[in-house]
Formats: sequence, structure tokens, C-alpha cells
Amino acid sequence: MLHQHERVPIQYVLDEDSTSWSSEPSISLRSTDESFAESFEFSFEVIRPNVFRTTFSSETHPLPPYPSAQRPQVDLPAGSVKVEADVSSRRKSIITGAVRAVVGWSNAPVVSLFLDGQHKALHSDLHFRSYAVDDTGVAHYSTYKKGTLHVGLGEKAGPMDLSGRGFLITASDTFGYDAYRTDPLYKHIPLLINVTPQGCVGIFSTSHSRATYQIGSEIDGMWSHFKVYRQAYGGLEEYLIVGKTVEEVVRSYAGIVGFPLLVPRYMMGYISGGMKYSMEDEPRAADAIVDFINNCEKHDIPVSAFQMSSGYTVAEVEPKTRNVFTWNRHRFPDPRAFTKECHRRGVRLLGNVKPYVLANHPEYEKLAEAGAFFKDPMTGRSGVARLWSAGGGESGEGSHIDFTSKAGFHWWYEGCRALKEVGIDGMWNDNNEYNIFSDAWQCALETVPVPKGVDKRRIGLWGRAMHTELMGKSSHDACRDAAPDERPLVLTRSATAGTMRYACCSWSGDNVTSWEGMKGGNALALNAGFSLLQTYGHDIGGFEGPQPTPEHLTRWIQLGIHSPRFTINCFKTSPEDNLVGEVIEPWMFPSATPMIRDAIKRRYELIPYTYSQMLKSHLTAVPPQRWTGWGYESDPVVWTKAITQSDTQYWFGDALLIAGVYEPGKTSARVYLPSKNEDTEDAGFLNVNAPYQYLESGKWHEITSTWHTSIPVLARCGSAVPVGKNRPTTCLADNKAEQEEFPNLEKDDWRGVEIYPPPVFGRADRKDTTFQNTWLEDDGISCEAKADLFEVTLAYTVAQSDITVGIKTSKKGQWQPLWLPNGVDIILPVGEERDVKSADGARAEDKGRDSRGRRLWGIQIAE
Repeated sequence: MLHQHERVPIQYVLDEDSTSWSSEPSISLRSTDESFAESFEFSFEVIRPNVFRTTFSSETHPLPPYPSAQRPQVDLPAGSVKVEADVSSRRKSIITGAVRAVVGWSNAPVVSLFLDGQHKALHSDLHFRSYAVDDTGVAHYSTYKKGTLHVGLGEKAGPMDLSGRGFLITASDTFGYDAYRTDPLYKHIPLLINVTPQGCVGIFSTSHSRATYQIGSEIDGMWSHFKVYRQAYGGLEEYLIVGKTVEEVVRSYAGIVGFPLLVPRYMMGYISGGMKYSMEDEPRAADAIVDFINNCEKHDIPVSAFQMSSGYTVAEVEPKTRNVFTWNRHRFPDPRAFTKECHRRGVRLLGNVKPYVLANHPEYEKLAEAGAFFKDPMTGRSGVARLWSAGGGESGEGSHIDFTSKAGFHWWYEGCRALKEVGIDGMWNDNNEYNIFSDAWQCALETVPVPKGVDKRRIGLWGRAMHTELMGKSSHDACRDAAPDERPLVLTRSATAGTMRYACCSWSGDNVTSWEGMKGGNALALNAGFSLLQTYGHDIGGFEGPQPTPEHLTRWIQLGIHSPRFTINCFKTSPEDNLVGEVIEPWMFPSATPMIRDAIKRRYELIPYTYSQMLKSHLTAVPPQRWTGWGYESDPVVWTKAITQSDTQYWFGDALLIAGVYEPGKTSARVYLPSKNEDTEDAGFLNVNAPYQYLESGKWHEITSTWHTSIPVLARCGSAVPVGKNRPTTCLADNKAEQEEFPNLEKDDWRGVEIYPPPVFGRADRKDTTFQNTWLEDDGISCEAKADLFEVTLAYTVAQSDITVGIKTSKKGQWQPLWLPNGVDIILPVGEERDVKSADGARAEDKGRDSRGRRLWGIQIAE
């Protein structure tokens, strides 16, 4: 997008019935600028009380033909809208509850948004340069609030705060990227949220076309700092979302694009992998993977799933390239016997699938003849590109699947379904960034609706990222249809806003082993969470680059277990081994194995807590991993660069604040503990690890954290963390199919709850304080339509001499957890010696101490 032919249409007139425009919560304008050969149309309408839709288009600049979000139904409470219109001043004001939207068009249209009666706009378009035409595309200019926080855009290089920088809105295969400098990365999500103490505004474009976003990085003597979204093709469709907090904006955004999908509970465990295993010829890859699982058992390291890299598809004869949906029968002589053997050990399998077909693929010619690939107008034949084919940096010619073709979409669906039927549990959609170098390649447009008047098939207009989304749909539909009672599992590397309607998981791609990259991963994860990529994580230890040291791997695992997705997977290339590479194994450093084992087992203990956060994400769009200031907006420190640009700490759920250690040899970490309000007493935090001290809120603390113990994990006083067994378990009681396929999974029949009461400081006048917490559970596998939700509410009252605990449950449906008849064990922090009582009068059973010296009290739950 180096060209610039920008012009701004002016001289707009109303393009609607003048008798109704003064009462309707919308406006339609048409340009009469004679310097343009055609008219441009601008519209603004209220969708929800805090959500507004704007469009800017013409015949040559049509609206996005395949938007990443369908236009939602207008939903406005009766009597909630007030309209003030003045034709003579070319201005219309629409008040919807707490939000006032003003549209003026004395020159180009300008939209301004005000919240809670504020006199200064929370958002405003740039006067005289708001909506511009730029050759085949458009641009939207708005004012830039310097010194405020900007987040989102799916996944961008750190720091978390995007302010003052520019980004490409497209996706690329960025093997070995720099977490602080590389752009673009893997996601195409044009959602930008401006977060301020006075309120928040999100701007979301539905186009899949390539674009750029300059967030105050451009400055002009006339215009000062500004924000500009420049889209390469077509017209503009955007949603403006207003909220008092970023949580309101993210939830309203989910109401447009869809809430995060349910994720299988087993994905909360340790997800293993490594390209080397599926590339082995001797011993055969099938045996190598089973041997890895056996080694996990030998070293007492629990594991729940294995990511099968594409080595299982490598041809047995030259050229030994990857042929998607084929099996190398030397490495995997009997795929079903292999999957059953892994399942018998309780390990699920994710199969790597790539959306391109190399020219030597046995079905390439058939697919080409059927029109399954893009068409190159220069040759009139299938578009051919250089594609990754074997080892690092090696390539071959082939073609990308055009998922708008019936042949391509159906072939992909059948391939994924065949993998499911042979025992592969989920699809790992990889290399799906669609790095196609020509906008002119043509799509078939057979599987998508084609808007009236849109006769262009160019991929530039429809957008490469559309195929990332459609690939997700094809994989999802195949999984759903092959196992209709289970929730589909699709893990995707690239994503659009719409992709996550089909893929429940994502990750940060092919990262590099470095201390800085480990820290930068936090920034990627936080912005992914703002953008609804909420079951998200990293390849722990680094996918590419040198092997981590024992200290570095331990630190990364200590951090990684406190994230929505915990995976160790890599392809450590070297000049001597370009095809297979090395792997990272939890036991590779004997000096670190005990700490790594303890950390991974802690991950399993936390599954009830982590999985509850995923269920809450599905229902409310609140990300499990979030900015330190989320919910603490009244604390001025959370807005400072020390928090927004340091990338060193984050909330993991409602209870735990996590702070990593990001330098070798470092034995402590500086952590800020946010405070709700200066005028109210805050209960503070407790250090979950030694020395288990109480820490005040609203202050910075230097916390001792040697690498052979832990990183800082701080529990909010008054919180509760449900925990389970430290190994894989099943939530199902008598599921015959699961018992036949996974016969050795233990039952999830024990539940503990770690509570973190504020300590006694010897103040006799301290009032009793009650804290309430809830968590959610379901059977962990049923499809969304059949999932039964179980809610547990735990309240505990803290007095000088004792702690009184009350537990209530409710359920939607018939399912209930296996631990319910056994009650729960209340687990007190180390050093907490007060007795526990049951609120319903039943006796709390003193169960002594656990292996960490914590007191345990058993409480039964009344039916």
C-alpha cells in the first residue's frame, strides 16, 4: 500500500425521507461532490445503545463482500433513544442511554461520541479528512488521544500498548519472529480499542482486505497526531463500540462477532509436541510418539494431548514433501492402531493440516481440474506459488486451496472427517496465513453469498483472510459431523474475527527462544484476549532458536502454566539437521526436572480454576489472561507505562496475579499490586509461594523468586481457587464410548478450594468480612447444545478466631460433578491457623495438613 491517491468527498446531502430522518436513530448521506465521477454513500445507525454501525461506499468501492461479522439485528429498548436533528446546521444528535452520538456533515461526515454527559468527545473523526477514497480502497481518519492506552488488533508485537506505532493488518508466516519488532504476525483482526479512565471506544472493521493502522505514529503540521485505518480494497463497514470499561467494549464486540467457543476440558492440561517425533523413520514415528508418552509416565509428568506435526503426511518416496490428508505408512503402518494406543494412555491427538497442495501430491491434478485452487488470470490456470515443503527454508511449487470453491471446501471437509474417523481428536489448522503475492488471483465464489452488483472475483477485494475463516469452518464442520455429541476442536495459527466462530484455540506461532521473547509473549496474549482469542498460549521454551537453558525452560514453564493454553512444541533447526530438528522434553535437564514436574502437576491442580475461566469467557467474553488494570480502572498506576508497556505481569482469572522473571540469574521480581479505590480499605494479597507473606495493595513490591522455587504468584485476599487432582481426569461417570477409548483416565471425584483470607493483625476492632466467589463446571466434552452448566458459590466470613464457609450449588441440566457427593476440602494458606466452620451448622472435618503444610477442612454440601 505504498501508492496514495487520496481524496475526500465533500458536499453531502441527506439520502433518505426528510419526514422521518429527524426521528430515526440513523442517518444516510450521499456525496454530490462534482470532482468525483460517482457518488459516495455514508450511513450511521444505532445497533445497540452502545454499538453504532457506519458505512462508506460507492459502486466502485463496495462494502466488504464477505464481512467477518454479519450485520446484527437492531436491539434498542423501547423509549431508550432520543433524536435531535437540525437540517440547517447539518447536524444530528442521537442519545442512547449514557451515550450521545453526534453526526455532522458541513464538509465530510464527522462522527463524535460522548459518554455520561461529558463535554469532551470520547471519540471523534478527523474534521475535513474523516472518510477518504484512496485508489481502490478507503481510509478512515480519527483523532488520537495521546497518553491513553490502545489495545487489540488480534496479535501484535509488544509492548501491549499499541499507541504511537503503525501496523500492517494482514497475516504472515513469521517463523522465528521478534516479539517486539516483527510486523505483521499471524492474525488479521482490525479491532482497535482506545482505553481511558473516562471510558473506552472500540473500532472494528469487517473487511478481510489488507490494510494498515497508524495509531498516532503519523503526525502532520495541519492535522497533528491522528489515527488512520487504510484499507486496500472496497468500501468501509465499521462498528463503533462505547463502554465505561474495556470489559463492556469486549463483551459488546462479542455480541457482534460471536462469543468464544467452548473448549474441551482436556485442553487445559499439558499439550505436548515436537516436529521431530512425527519425522522419525527409525524408530518409526508412531513408536516414537508412544515412547514419548511412556517417558512422561516414567518421569511422573502428566500429559493430556499430543500435537502431531505434519511429518505423518511426508511422502515415502522422493520428493519427500508434505502431502496433506495422506499417511506415511512406513512411519504409521496402522493409523487407527496408533491412535487407540495413545488414547489408551489418556492422550488425545491433534493432526496438523495445511491449506495447500504441493504439485507432487497424488490428488493435485484432480483438484486442479475440479477448480479447487485459485485462478491466475495471467495464465488462465491454477495459481502456483512457492510453498514450504520439507525442512527449514525448503520449498516446492503448489497451490493454495480456494475455500470459496465447492471442490476445495468439500475435499478439505472430507479429509478432516477421515482424520476424525481414524481417531484424530482435533484439527490443527497450520500455515493458514494465505501468503499469496497477487491481489489479482481469482476466487470461485461458489460457497459464499455474492452481494448484488459485486462481479469482481479478485482476492484483493474479498481478502486472503477470508480463506483462513472458511478453512476454520470446513475443519469445524467435519469435526462436528464426525462426532456430533462432542464439541469440535480446531486449533488455528492464523485467525480473523470470524475464524473464532469455528476454532476454539490459537497460539502465538513460531516464536524464538529468548528471554525477551518470553516476556513479549505476554503482550501478544493480552492483546489476543482483548480481541476474543481467549484460549491462547505460546510454544513454551521457544519453537525456533537455541535450546533453552535449564533455568530459562523452568521459568517459562512456571509462567506458562498460568495461561489459558499450556503447550511445549518446537522445531529446533540447525545446519546439521534441517529436516527433523531437536525437541524440548520436560526431563531433558535432570537438574530442572523436579521443578518442571511440580509446575506441570500444579497446572493440573488448577484445571478446575482455569477451565472455569474458559466457561466464563464463553458466557461473558472476559479473557482468562488480562491486563493488570482490568477491573482496577480507578487505580492511577495501572495507566502508567510501568504497567502498560512493561509486559511483566497480568491477571490470570479473578484470583491470581502473575509476574514472571525475565532475566537469567535474577532472584526477585518487582510487582505492582493494584487497588480498587483509594478511599476504601483493600484486603491486599497473599504470596502463594514462600515466604508466603501478606502484601498491601496499591504498592510496588520486590518479591523473592529463585528459579528453583517459583515465579511470583499473588492471590487476591478474599478470593477462592478451586483445584483438583494433579493428573488427567474425566468428568464423565458412565460414558461407555469414553471408557472404551480412554480406559485409564481417573475420575474427577475430588475438589479442593484454596481460600485466601486476609490475615489477623491483632486488631480486636476489625469487623468480620464476608467474601463470595463462584466457579463453573460442566462435563468438559459435550457439544454446546447439550452442555449442562454447574455453578458453585462459595462464601466465607473471616473473623478474628475462625472462618465460616458456606457453599451453594445450582445447575442447568442433569449433569453434576463426580466430586459432589464427597463435598469439598477447604485449603488454607501456609501459616493460616484459624479453624474453619460450616455455615449450615454441619461440622467441618479437620483433615490435618497436606504435603505443603496447609491445613485442610472437609465440608459436605447439602442436597
